[in-house]
Amino acid sequence: MQFEVWAPQAGRVTLQCDGVTRALERDPERAGWWRGEADARDGSRYGFALDDGPVRPDPCSRRQPDGPDGLSAVVDHERYEWRARWRGRPLPGAVLYEMHVGTYTREGTLDAAAGRLGHLAELGVTHVQLMPLCPFPGTHGWGYEGVSLWAVHEPYGGPEALKRFVDRAHELGLGVVLDVVHNHFGPSGNYLPVFGPYLTDRHHTPWGAAVNLDAPGSDEVRAFLIGSALAWLRDYRIDGLRLDAVHALVDTRALHFLEELSTAVDALAAEVDRPLFLVAETDLNDPRLITSRDKGGLGLHGQWNDDFHHALHTTLTGESQGYYADFARAPLAGLAKTLTGGYFHDGTYSSFRERHHGRPLDRTRVAGHRLLGYSQTHDQVGNRAQGDRLSSLVSPGLLACAATLTLTAPFTPMLFMGEEWAAGTPWQFFTDHTDPELADAVRRGRRREFAAHGWKEEDVPDPQDPATRDRSCLDWSEPEREPHARVLAWYRQLLALRHEQPDLTDPDLADTKVAYDEERRWIAFRRGDVLVAVNLAPEPAALSLGVQHARVLAAWEPVETPGSDGVVHVPGESGVVLLQE
Repeated sequence: MQFEVWAPQAGRVTLQCDGVTRALERDPERAGWWRGEADARDGSRYGFALDDGPVRPDPCSRRQPDGPDGLSAVVDHERYEWRARWRGRPLPGAVLYEMHVGTYTREGTLDAAAGRLGHLAELGVTHVQLMPLCPFPGTHGWGYEGVSLWAVHEPYGGPEALKRFVDRAHELGLGVVLDVVHNHFGPSGNYLPVFGPYLTDRHHTPWGAAVNLDAPGSDEVRAFLIGSALAWLRDYRIDGLRLDAVHALVDTRALHFLEELSTAVDALAAEVDRPLFLVAETDLNDPRLITSRDKGGLGLHGQWNDDFHHALHTTLTGESQGYYADFARAPLAGLAKTLTGGYFHDGTYSSFRERHHGRPLDRTRVAGHRLLGYSQTHDQVGNRAQGDRLSSLVSPGLLACAATLTLTAPFTPMLFMGEEWAAGTPWQFFTDHTDPELADAVRRGRRREFAAHGWKEEDVPDPQDPATRDRSCLDWSEPEREPHARVLAWYRQLLALRHEQPDLTDPDLADTKVAYDEERRWIAFRRGDVLVAVNLAPEPAALSLGVQHARVLAAWEPVETPGSDGVVHVPGESGVVLLQE
Protein backbone atom coordinates (compact mmCIF):
# COMPACT_ATOMS: atom_id res chain seq x y z
CA MET A 1 0.00 0.00 0.00
CA GLN A 2 0.98 3.65 -0.42
CA PHE A 3 2.37 5.56 2.57
CA GLU A 4 2.93 9.32 2.63
CA VAL A 5 3.87 12.01 5.11
CA TRP A 6 4.42 15.77 5.09
CA ALA A 7 7.88 16.64 6.44
CA PRO A 8 9.06 19.81 4.65
CA GLN A 9 12.25 20.34 6.68
CA ALA A 10 13.48 16.75 6.53
CA GLY A 11 16.44 15.74 4.39
CA ARG A 12 15.64 12.03 4.65
CA VAL A 13 12.52 10.11 5.67
CA THR A 14 12.24 6.38 6.31
CA LEU A 15 9.20 4.21 6.89
CA GLN A 16 9.22 1.36 9.38
CA CYS A 17 6.34 -1.04 8.70
CA ASP A 18 5.96 -4.39 10.47
CA GLY A 19 9.64 -4.30 11.37
CA VAL A 20 10.89 -3.56 7.85
CA THR A 21 12.58 -0.22 7.15
CA ARG A 22 12.62 1.45 3.72
CA ALA A 23 13.46 4.94 2.49
CA LEU A 24 10.70 7.18 1.15
CA GLU A 25 11.07 9.41 -1.88
CA ARG A 26 10.13 13.04 -2.31
CA ASP A 27 6.80 13.55 -4.05
CA PRO A 28 7.65 15.53 -7.20
CA GLU A 29 4.15 17.01 -7.38
CA ARG A 30 3.72 18.11 -3.75
CA ALA A 31 6.39 20.13 -2.03
CA GLY A 32 7.41 18.78 1.37
CA TRP A 33 5.68 15.40 0.91
CA TRP A 34 7.36 12.00 0.98
CA ARG A 35 5.88 8.75 -0.30
CA GLY A 36 6.59 5.06 -0.81
CA GLU A 37 5.11 1.57 -1.12
CA ALA A 38 5.18 -1.18 1.49
CA ASP A 39 3.42 -4.46 2.13
CA ALA A 40 0.77 -3.76 4.76
CA ARG A 41 -2.68 -4.81 5.84
CA ASP A 42 -5.26 -3.81 8.42
CA GLY A 43 -3.47 -3.72 11.76
CA SER A 44 0.07 -3.37 10.37
CA ARG A 45 2.23 -1.27 12.71
CA TYR A 46 4.24 1.54 11.20
CA GLY A 47 5.91 4.89 11.82
CA PHE A 48 8.23 7.44 10.22
CA ALA A 49 11.79 8.49 11.07
CA LEU A 50 13.12 11.88 9.99
CA ASP A 51 16.84 12.28 9.33
CA ASP A 52 17.65 9.01 11.11
CA GLY A 53 15.84 10.13 14.25
CA PRO A 54 13.50 7.97 16.34
CA VAL A 55 10.47 6.37 14.71
CA ARG A 56 7.39 8.49 15.36
CA PRO A 57 3.69 7.82 14.78
CA ASP A 58 2.04 9.07 11.60
CA PRO A 59 0.57 12.59 12.00
CA CYS A 60 -2.47 11.25 10.11
CA SER A 61 -2.57 7.99 12.06
CA ARG A 62 -5.94 6.26 11.98
CA ARG A 63 -5.14 4.13 15.03
CA GLN A 64 -2.74 4.22 17.98
CA PRO A 65 -3.02 0.76 19.59
CA ASP A 66 -0.37 1.53 22.22
CA GLY A 67 -1.31 5.14 22.89
CA PRO A 68 0.07 8.44 21.56
CA ASP A 69 3.72 7.41 21.92
CA GLY A 70 3.41 4.07 20.15
CA LEU A 71 3.51 3.10 16.50
CA SER A 72 0.53 3.77 14.27
CA ALA A 73 -1.62 1.00 12.83
CA VAL A 74 -3.20 0.68 9.39
CA VAL A 75 -7.00 0.83 9.38
CA ASP A 76 -8.96 -0.59 6.45
CA HIS A 77 -12.29 1.23 6.74
CA GLU A 78 -13.82 -1.00 4.05
CA ARG A 79 -13.69 -4.03 6.36
CA TYR A 80 -16.58 -2.84 8.51
CA GLU A 81 -20.04 -3.86 7.30
CA TRP A 82 -22.52 -1.15 8.21
CA ARG A 83 -25.92 -2.36 9.36
CA ALA A 84 -28.02 0.81 9.59
CA ARG A 85 -29.54 2.38 6.51
CA TRP A 86 -29.19 6.01 7.51
CA ARG A 87 -30.34 9.13 5.72
CA GLY A 88 -29.17 11.53 8.41
CA ARG A 89 -30.79 14.03 10.77
CA PRO A 90 -30.25 17.79 10.29
CA LEU A 91 -29.70 20.39 12.98
CA PRO A 92 -33.12 22.11 12.63
CA GLY A 93 -35.50 20.37 15.03
CA ALA A 94 -32.69 18.57 16.84
CA VAL A 95 -32.13 17.96 20.55
CA LEU A 96 -28.50 17.18 21.44
CA TYR A 97 -27.20 15.14 24.37
CA GLU A 98 -23.60 15.72 25.42
CA MET A 99 -21.88 12.50 26.47
CA HIS A 100 -18.45 11.70 27.85
CA VAL A 101 -17.77 8.08 26.91
CA GLY A 102 -15.39 7.49 29.80
CA THR A 103 -17.95 8.30 32.50
CA TYR A 104 -21.31 7.62 30.83
CA THR A 105 -20.87 4.08 32.13
CA ARG A 106 -18.60 2.60 34.79
CA GLU A 107 -16.89 0.54 32.07
CA GLY A 108 -16.02 3.72 30.19
CA THR A 109 -16.05 2.24 26.67
CA LEU A 110 -17.91 2.96 23.44
CA ASP A 111 -19.47 -0.50 23.47
CA ALA A 112 -20.79 -0.01 27.01
CA ALA A 113 -22.16 3.41 26.04
CA ALA A 114 -23.82 1.89 22.96
CA GLY A 115 -25.63 -0.49 25.28
CA ARG A 116 -27.28 2.50 26.97
CA LEU A 117 -28.41 4.29 23.80
CA GLY A 118 -31.94 2.91 24.14
CA HIS A 119 -32.38 5.24 27.11
CA LEU A 120 -31.69 8.24 24.87
CA ALA A 121 -34.03 7.09 22.13
CA GLU A 122 -36.79 6.71 24.71
CA LEU A 123 -35.90 10.07 26.27
CA GLY A 124 -36.56 11.89 23.00
CA VAL A 125 -33.21 13.41 22.08
CA THR A 126 -32.18 13.25 18.41
CA HIS A 127 -28.36 13.38 18.52
CA VAL A 128 -25.63 12.12 20.82
CA GLN A 129 -22.75 14.59 21.05
CA LEU A 130 -19.59 12.73 22.02
CA MET A 131 -16.83 14.58 23.79
CA PRO A 132 -13.41 14.24 22.07
CA LEU A 133 -12.26 10.72 21.21
CA CYS A 134 -8.72 11.34 19.93
CA PRO A 135 -5.95 9.43 21.76
CA PHE A 136 -4.49 10.98 24.90
CA PRO A 137 -2.03 9.71 27.52
CA GLY A 138 -3.32 7.19 30.03
CA THR A 139 -6.82 5.76 30.19
CA HIS A 140 -9.13 8.44 31.56
CA GLY A 141 -9.43 12.13 30.74
CA TRP A 142 -11.77 14.72 29.30
CA GLY A 143 -10.25 14.32 25.85
CA TYR A 144 -9.26 17.92 25.16
CA GLU A 145 -5.54 17.12 25.34
CA GLY A 146 -5.72 14.66 22.47
CA VAL A 147 -3.24 14.01 19.69
CA SER A 148 -3.56 11.98 16.47
CA LEU A 149 -6.60 13.87 15.21
CA TRP A 150 -7.69 11.05 12.90
CA ALA A 151 -7.66 8.25 15.51
CA VAL A 152 -9.91 6.92 18.30
CA HIS A 153 -8.69 6.54 21.90
CA GLU A 154 -7.81 2.87 22.28
CA PRO A 155 -9.14 2.40 25.85
CA TYR A 156 -12.55 3.49 24.51
CA GLY A 157 -12.39 0.63 22.00
CA GLY A 158 -10.62 2.15 18.99
CA PRO A 159 -12.00 2.65 15.48
CA GLU A 160 -14.17 -0.47 15.28
CA ALA A 161 -15.93 0.37 18.54
CA LEU A 162 -16.78 3.86 17.28
CA LYS A 163 -18.31 2.36 14.15
CA ARG A 164 -20.37 -0.04 16.24
CA PHE A 165 -21.52 2.88 18.40
CA VAL A 166 -22.54 5.00 15.40
CA ASP A 167 -24.27 2.02 13.79
CA ARG A 168 -26.29 1.33 16.92
CA ALA A 169 -27.21 4.99 17.31
CA HIS A 170 -28.41 5.15 13.71
CA GLU A 171 -30.43 1.97 14.15
CA LEU A 172 -32.26 3.74 16.98
CA GLY A 173 -32.79 6.88 14.90
CA LEU A 174 -30.14 8.89 16.74
CA GLY A 175 -27.59 11.06 14.97
CA VAL A 176 -24.04 11.32 16.28
CA VAL A 177 -22.03 14.53 16.74
CA LEU A 178 -18.33 14.50 17.62
CA ASP A 179 -16.44 17.17 19.55
CA VAL A 180 -13.17 17.96 17.75
CA VAL A 181 -10.29 20.15 18.92
CA HIS A 182 -8.49 22.20 16.27
CA ASN A 183 -7.29 25.07 18.47
CA HIS A 184 -4.41 23.26 20.18
CA PHE A 185 -2.69 19.88 20.43
CA GLY A 186 -2.07 17.91 23.58
CA PRO A 187 1.15 18.58 25.51
CA SER A 188 2.10 14.90 25.81
CA GLY A 189 2.60 12.49 22.92
CA ASN A 190 2.39 15.27 20.36
CA TYR A 191 4.99 14.84 17.62
CA LEU A 192 3.45 17.14 15.02
CA PRO A 193 6.11 19.89 15.45
CA VAL A 194 8.77 17.28 14.61
CA PHE A 195 7.24 16.83 11.17
CA GLY A 196 6.42 20.41 10.19
CA PRO A 197 5.26 23.91 11.20
CA TYR A 198 1.95 22.85 12.70
CA LEU A 199 2.36 25.61 15.31
CA THR A 200 3.36 29.25 14.93
CA ASP A 201 4.79 31.86 17.29
CA ARG A 202 2.99 34.59 15.36
CA HIS A 203 0.01 34.15 17.67
CA HIS A 204 -0.47 32.82 21.16
CA THR A 205 -3.34 31.05 22.87
CA PRO A 206 -4.00 29.87 26.45
CA TRP A 207 -2.16 26.68 25.44
CA GLY A 208 0.93 28.44 24.06
CA ALA A 209 1.89 28.83 20.41
CA ALA A 210 -1.11 28.88 18.10
CA VAL A 211 -2.04 26.28 15.51
CA ASN A 212 -0.59 27.53 12.24
CA LEU A 213 -3.51 28.75 10.13
CA ASP A 214 -1.88 31.74 8.42
CA ALA A 215 1.93 31.51 8.62
CA PRO A 216 4.27 29.77 6.12
CA GLY A 217 3.24 26.13 5.78
CA SER A 218 -0.32 26.85 6.85
CA ASP A 219 -1.82 25.49 3.61
CA GLU A 220 -0.87 21.98 4.67
CA VAL A 221 -1.90 22.50 8.30
CA ARG A 222 -5.35 23.68 7.22
CA ALA A 223 -5.63 20.72 4.84
CA PHE A 224 -4.62 18.41 7.72
CA LEU A 225 -7.39 19.75 9.97
CA ILE A 226 -10.04 19.75 7.26
CA GLY A 227 -9.03 16.26 6.16
CA SER A 228 -9.43 15.03 9.72
CA ALA A 229 -12.87 16.63 10.01
CA LEU A 230 -14.07 15.09 6.76
CA ALA A 231 -12.69 11.69 7.76
CA TRP A 232 -14.92 11.57 10.86
CA LEU A 233 -17.95 12.47 8.77
CA ARG A 234 -17.14 10.11 5.92
CA ASP A 235 -15.36 7.08 7.40
CA TYR A 236 -17.37 6.88 10.63
CA ARG A 237 -20.65 8.28 9.28
CA ILE A 238 -20.71 10.97 11.96
CA ASP A 239 -23.51 13.49 11.40
CA GLY A 240 -21.95 16.68 12.74
CA LEU A 241 -18.94 18.14 14.51
CA ARG A 242 -18.73 20.40 17.53
CA LEU A 243 -15.69 22.69 17.12
CA ASP A 244 -13.97 23.45 20.40
CA ALA A 245 -13.24 27.12 21.26
CA VAL A 246 -13.11 28.54 17.75
CA HIS A 247 -12.26 31.97 19.17
CA ALA A 248 -8.76 30.53 19.71
CA LEU A 249 -8.35 29.76 16.00
CA VAL A 250 -6.27 32.80 15.05
CA ASP A 251 -6.40 33.32 11.29
CA THR A 252 -5.60 36.55 9.48
CA ARG A 253 -6.03 35.18 5.96
CA ALA A 254 -8.77 36.60 3.74
CA LEU A 255 -10.38 33.16 3.51
CA HIS A 256 -10.90 32.20 7.14
CA PHE A 257 -10.21 28.59 8.11
CA LEU A 258 -13.78 28.16 9.37
CA GLU A 259 -15.23 29.30 6.05
CA GLU A 260 -12.95 26.89 4.22
CA LEU A 261 -14.02 24.10 6.59
CA SER A 262 -17.75 24.82 6.25
CA THR A 263 -17.41 24.86 2.46
CA ALA A 264 -15.73 21.45 2.52
CA VAL A 265 -18.34 19.97 4.87
CA ASP A 266 -21.24 21.25 2.76
CA ALA A 267 -19.60 19.74 -0.32
CA LEU A 268 -19.24 16.38 1.43
CA ALA A 269 -22.90 16.53 2.51
CA ALA A 270 -23.90 16.92 -1.13
CA GLU A 271 -21.61 14.06 -2.12
CA VAL A 272 -22.93 11.56 0.48
CA ASP A 273 -26.50 12.87 0.20
CA ARG A 274 -27.17 13.35 3.90
CA PRO A 275 -27.17 16.43 6.15
CA LEU A 276 -23.90 17.27 7.90
CA PHE A 277 -23.36 20.22 10.22
CA LEU A 278 -20.80 22.17 12.23
CA VAL A 279 -21.49 23.68 15.65
CA ALA A 280 -18.96 26.07 17.15
CA GLU A 281 -18.11 26.74 20.75
CA THR A 282 -17.40 30.46 20.82
CA ASP A 283 -17.52 33.37 23.24
CA LEU A 284 -17.26 36.00 20.49
CA ASN A 285 -21.00 36.68 20.13
CA ASP A 286 -20.30 37.30 16.47
CA PRO A 287 -23.27 36.33 14.29
CA ARG A 288 -21.03 36.19 11.23
CA LEU A 289 -19.93 32.73 12.38
CA ILE A 290 -23.46 31.35 11.86
CA THR A 291 -24.45 33.52 8.92
CA SER A 292 -24.47 31.74 5.57
CA ARG A 293 -21.52 32.29 3.25
CA ASP A 294 -23.69 33.79 0.52
CA LYS A 295 -24.63 36.53 3.00
CA GLY A 296 -21.07 37.30 4.01
CA GLY A 297 -20.78 34.90 6.96
CA LEU A 298 -18.50 31.95 7.64
CA GLY A 299 -21.25 29.42 7.08
CA LEU A 300 -21.17 27.42 10.32
CA HIS A 301 -24.49 25.79 11.04
CA GLY A 302 -24.75 26.54 14.75
CA GLN A 303 -23.01 27.73 17.92
CA TRP A 304 -23.17 27.22 21.65
CA ASN A 305 -24.95 30.15 23.31
CA ASP A 306 -23.34 30.67 26.71
CA ASP A 307 -25.33 33.88 27.25
CA PHE A 308 -28.53 31.85 27.62
CA HIS A 309 -26.81 29.50 30.06
CA HIS A 310 -25.33 32.32 32.14
CA ALA A 311 -28.63 34.17 32.40
CA LEU A 312 -30.47 30.98 33.32
CA HIS A 313 -27.85 29.82 35.82
CA THR A 314 -27.78 33.19 37.56
CA THR A 315 -31.58 33.26 37.67
CA LEU A 316 -31.69 29.83 39.28
CA THR A 317 -28.78 30.06 41.72
CA GLY A 318 -28.14 33.75 42.39
CA GLU A 319 -24.42 33.22 41.72
CA SER A 320 -22.63 36.38 40.64
CA GLN A 321 -18.93 35.51 40.51
CA GLY A 322 -16.80 35.77 37.38
CA TYR A 323 -18.70 36.06 34.12
CA TYR A 324 -22.02 35.67 35.98
CA ALA A 325 -21.58 39.24 37.24
CA ASP A 326 -22.86 40.70 33.97
CA PHE A 327 -26.11 38.76 34.33
CA ALA A 328 -26.65 39.01 38.08
CA ARG A 329 -27.91 42.62 38.11
CA ALA A 330 -31.20 41.63 36.48
CA PRO A 331 -31.11 37.93 35.63
CA LEU A 332 -34.68 37.64 34.32
CA ALA A 333 -34.17 40.65 32.08
CA GLY A 334 -31.04 38.97 30.76
CA LEU A 335 -32.92 35.74 30.21
CA ALA A 336 -35.69 37.59 28.37
CA LYS A 337 -33.13 39.32 26.15
CA THR A 338 -31.51 36.05 25.12
CA LEU A 339 -34.90 34.43 24.41
CA THR A 340 -35.81 37.18 21.97
CA GLY A 341 -32.46 38.39 20.63
CA GLY A 342 -30.17 35.38 20.97
CA TYR A 343 -27.24 37.22 22.58
CA PHE A 344 -27.17 39.12 25.85
CA HIS A 345 -23.91 40.86 24.95
CA ASP A 346 -24.64 42.33 21.53
CA GLY A 347 -22.30 45.30 21.73
CA THR A 348 -23.04 46.01 25.40
CA TYR A 349 -20.47 46.66 28.11
CA SER A 350 -19.19 43.55 29.90
CA SER A 351 -17.96 44.21 33.42
CA PHE A 352 -16.24 40.81 33.43
CA ARG A 353 -14.23 41.69 30.31
CA GLU A 354 -14.00 45.41 31.15
CA ARG A 355 -14.95 46.31 27.59
CA HIS A 356 -17.86 46.20 25.18
CA HIS A 357 -18.57 42.78 23.75
CA GLY A 358 -20.47 41.17 20.87
CA ARG A 359 -22.62 42.55 18.10
CA PRO A 360 -26.37 42.36 17.40
CA LEU A 361 -27.79 39.27 15.79
CA ASP A 362 -30.11 39.99 12.85
CA ARG A 363 -33.15 37.84 13.58
CA THR A 364 -34.29 38.07 9.96
CA ARG A 365 -31.07 36.41 8.78
CA VAL A 366 -30.24 33.97 11.59
CA ALA A 367 -32.66 31.21 12.55
CA GLY A 368 -33.12 30.32 16.20
CA HIS A 369 -32.02 26.71 15.70
CA ARG A 370 -28.48 27.96 14.97
CA LEU A 371 -28.09 28.81 18.67
CA LEU A 372 -27.75 25.94 21.14
CA GLY A 373 -29.39 26.52 24.52
CA TYR A 374 -28.57 24.55 27.67
CA SER A 375 -28.69 24.72 31.45
CA GLN A 376 -25.59 22.52 31.93
CA THR A 377 -22.54 21.44 29.89
CA HIS A 378 -19.30 19.62 30.62
CA ASP A 379 -17.61 23.04 30.90
CA GLN A 380 -20.13 24.62 33.21
CA VAL A 381 -20.18 21.61 35.55
CA GLY A 382 -16.66 20.25 35.28
CA ASN A 383 -14.92 23.60 35.58
CA ARG A 384 -16.43 24.22 38.98
CA ALA A 385 -13.99 23.36 41.78
CA GLN A 386 -15.88 20.24 42.85
CA GLY A 387 -17.75 19.48 39.65
CA ASP A 388 -21.11 20.05 41.27
CA ARG A 389 -24.13 19.76 39.02
CA LEU A 390 -27.16 22.03 39.08
CA SER A 391 -28.98 19.26 40.95
CA SER A 392 -26.74 19.88 43.98
CA LEU A 393 -27.41 23.63 43.92
CA VAL A 394 -31.19 23.97 43.51
CA SER A 395 -34.41 22.13 44.32
CA PRO A 396 -36.11 19.60 42.01
CA GLY A 397 -38.75 22.25 41.31
CA LEU A 398 -36.13 24.70 40.04
CA LEU A 399 -34.55 21.92 38.00
CA ALA A 400 -37.96 21.44 36.42
CA CYS A 401 -38.07 25.18 35.70
CA ALA A 402 -34.65 24.97 34.03
CA ALA A 403 -35.80 22.06 31.88
CA THR A 404 -38.99 23.90 30.94
CA LEU A 405 -37.08 26.97 29.77
CA THR A 406 -34.38 25.02 27.94
CA LEU A 407 -36.68 22.61 26.11
CA THR A 408 -39.25 25.19 25.00
CA ALA A 409 -36.88 28.05 24.12
CA PRO A 410 -36.40 29.05 20.45
CA PHE A 411 -32.96 27.41 20.37
CA THR A 412 -31.67 23.92 19.67
CA PRO A 413 -31.67 22.36 23.15
CA MET A 414 -28.70 20.45 24.48
CA LEU A 415 -28.57 18.31 27.63
CA PHE A 416 -25.51 17.21 29.58
CA MET A 417 -25.53 13.51 30.38
CA GLY A 418 -27.41 12.70 33.56
CA GLU A 419 -29.18 16.03 33.90
CA GLU A 420 -32.38 14.41 32.62
CA TRP A 421 -32.71 12.57 35.92
CA ALA A 422 -31.03 15.15 38.17
CA ALA A 423 -27.95 12.97 38.57
CA GLY A 424 -26.53 13.09 42.07
CA THR A 425 -23.00 12.26 40.93
CA PRO A 426 -20.59 15.17 40.33
CA TRP A 427 -18.63 15.55 37.12
CA GLN A 428 -15.13 16.57 38.06
CA PHE A 429 -11.94 17.44 36.24
CA PHE A 430 -9.77 14.33 35.91
CA THR A 431 -6.61 13.38 34.06
CA ASP A 432 -4.34 10.34 33.72
CA HIS A 433 -1.09 11.88 32.55
CA THR A 434 1.73 9.36 32.34
CA ASP A 435 4.40 12.08 32.57
CA PRO A 436 4.93 12.67 36.34
CA GLU A 437 6.04 16.28 35.87
CA LEU A 438 3.03 17.14 33.72
CA ALA A 439 0.70 15.35 36.14
CA ASP A 440 2.07 17.37 39.06
CA ALA A 441 1.87 20.63 37.10
CA VAL A 442 -1.79 20.00 36.28
CA ARG A 443 -2.55 19.14 39.89
CA ARG A 444 -0.84 22.24 41.26
CA GLY A 445 -2.33 24.48 38.59
CA ARG A 446 -5.85 23.31 39.32
CA ARG A 447 -5.49 23.92 43.05
CA ARG A 448 -3.80 27.27 42.53
CA GLU A 449 -6.63 28.38 40.23
CA PHE A 450 -9.34 27.71 42.79
CA ALA A 451 -7.27 28.89 45.77
CA ALA A 452 -7.53 32.34 44.18
CA HIS A 453 -11.30 32.03 44.61
CA GLY A 454 -11.13 31.05 48.27
CA TRP A 455 -11.09 27.25 48.03
CA LYS A 456 -8.92 25.21 50.39
CA GLU A 457 -6.37 23.05 48.60
CA GLU A 458 -7.66 19.86 50.18
CA ASP A 459 -11.19 20.61 48.94
CA VAL A 460 -10.17 20.62 45.27
CA PRO A 461 -10.18 17.04 43.90
CA ASP A 462 -6.86 15.70 42.66
CA PRO A 463 -7.28 15.27 38.88
CA GLN A 464 -4.79 12.39 38.86
CA ASP A 465 -6.53 10.40 41.59
CA PRO A 466 -8.51 7.54 39.94
CA ALA A 467 -11.26 8.18 42.49
CA THR A 468 -11.94 11.57 40.86
CA ARG A 469 -12.93 9.86 37.63
CA ASP A 470 -14.83 7.14 39.48
CA ARG A 471 -16.94 9.71 41.35
CA SER A 472 -17.82 11.26 37.99
CA CYS A 473 -19.38 8.11 36.51
CA LEU A 474 -23.15 8.13 36.20
CA ASP A 475 -25.13 6.00 38.65
CA TRP A 476 -27.62 4.13 36.48
CA SER A 477 -29.67 3.02 39.48
CA GLU A 478 -30.77 6.61 40.14
CA PRO A 479 -33.42 6.92 37.39
CA GLU A 480 -35.42 4.17 39.07
CA ARG A 481 -35.91 6.06 42.33
CA GLU A 482 -37.15 9.46 43.48
CA PRO A 483 -36.66 12.31 43.03
CA HIS A 484 -34.76 11.27 39.91
CA ALA A 485 -37.63 9.34 38.33
CA ARG A 486 -39.96 12.32 38.49
CA VAL A 487 -37.41 14.64 36.90
CA LEU A 488 -36.78 12.09 34.15
CA ALA A 489 -40.52 11.82 33.45
CA TRP A 490 -40.68 15.63 33.14
CA TYR A 491 -37.85 15.72 30.62
CA ARG A 492 -39.53 13.01 28.58
CA GLN A 493 -42.83 14.88 28.63
CA LEU A 494 -41.25 18.17 27.54
CA LEU A 495 -39.26 16.50 24.79
CA ALA A 496 -42.38 14.78 23.50
CA LEU A 497 -44.12 18.17 23.37
CA ARG A 498 -41.19 19.67 21.49
CA HIS A 499 -41.56 17.05 18.80
CA GLU A 500 -45.38 17.26 18.72
CA GLN A 501 -45.84 21.04 18.64
CA PRO A 502 -44.47 22.71 15.49
CA ASP A 503 -44.39 26.11 17.21
CA LEU A 504 -41.66 24.83 19.54
CA THR A 505 -39.30 24.24 16.62
CA ASP A 506 -40.22 27.39 14.70
CA PRO A 507 -36.87 28.94 13.70
CA ASP A 508 -38.17 32.54 13.79
CA LEU A 509 -36.53 34.23 16.78
CA ALA A 510 -38.63 37.36 16.24
CA ASP A 511 -41.81 35.40 16.92
CA THR A 512 -40.97 34.87 20.62
CA LYS A 513 -42.80 37.31 22.95
CA VAL A 514 -41.65 37.53 26.58
CA ALA A 515 -43.02 38.98 29.82
CA TYR A 516 -41.37 38.78 33.23
CA ASP A 517 -41.33 40.20 36.74
CA GLU A 518 -37.86 40.48 38.26
CA GLU A 519 -39.12 41.02 41.80
CA ARG A 520 -41.77 38.30 41.82
CA ARG A 521 -39.45 35.94 39.91
CA TRP A 522 -41.61 34.74 37.08
CA ILE A 523 -41.13 34.69 33.33
CA ALA A 524 -43.50 33.76 30.54
CA PHE A 525 -43.16 33.64 26.78
CA ARG A 526 -45.22 32.79 23.76
CA ARG A 527 -44.18 30.92 20.61
CA GLY A 528 -47.05 30.83 18.17
CA ASP A 529 -49.96 29.21 19.98
CA VAL A 530 -47.75 27.71 22.69
CA LEU A 531 -47.37 29.60 25.97
CA VAL A 532 -44.79 28.84 28.63
CA ALA A 533 -44.93 30.18 32.20
CA VAL A 534 -42.28 29.55 34.83
CA ASN A 535 -42.55 30.61 38.46
CA LEU A 536 -39.15 30.58 40.16
CA ALA A 537 -40.41 31.94 43.49
CA PRO A 538 -41.37 29.55 46.30
CA GLU A 539 -44.90 31.00 46.57
CA PRO A 540 -47.66 30.60 43.94
CA ALA A 541 -48.08 33.28 41.27
CA ALA A 542 -51.19 34.46 39.46
CA LEU A 543 -50.05 35.47 35.97
CA SER A 544 -52.36 37.52 33.78
CA LEU A 545 -51.25 36.32 30.36
CA GLY A 546 -54.39 37.25 28.48
CA VAL A 547 -54.98 33.68 27.34
CA GLN A 548 -58.44 32.29 26.83
CA HIS A 549 -59.48 28.87 25.64
CA ALA A 550 -56.07 27.47 26.43
CA ARG A 551 -55.42 23.96 27.67
CA VAL A 552 -52.57 22.69 29.79
CA LEU A 553 -50.15 20.51 27.85
CA ALA A 554 -47.71 19.88 30.69
CA ALA A 555 -47.21 21.11 34.26
CA TRP A 556 -44.62 20.23 36.90
CA GLU A 557 -47.25 20.79 39.58
CA PRO A 558 -51.01 20.66 38.85
CA VAL A 559 -52.27 23.81 37.10
CA GLU A 560 -55.91 24.63 36.37
CA THR A 561 -57.01 25.66 32.90
CA PRO A 562 -57.10 29.49 32.72
CA GLY A 563 -60.52 31.01 33.29
CA SER A 564 -62.25 33.70 31.29
CA ASP A 565 -60.01 36.32 32.93
CA GLY A 566 -56.95 34.76 31.27
CA VAL A 567 -55.13 34.30 34.56
CA VAL A 568 -52.86 31.29 35.03
CA HIS A 569 -52.16 30.19 38.60
CA VAL A 570 -48.68 28.68 38.70
CA PRO A 571 -47.47 26.96 41.90
CA GLY A 572 -44.11 27.91 43.37
CA GLU A 573 -40.97 26.58 41.67
CA SER A 574 -42.94 25.16 38.80
CA GLY A 575 -43.43 25.50 35.07
CA VAL A 576 -46.41 25.01 32.79
CA VAL A 577 -46.85 24.74 29.02
CA LEU A 578 -50.20 25.68 27.50
CA LEU A 579 -51.74 25.65 24.02
CA GLN A 580 -53.99 28.46 22.82
CA GLU A 581 -57.05 27.00 21.12
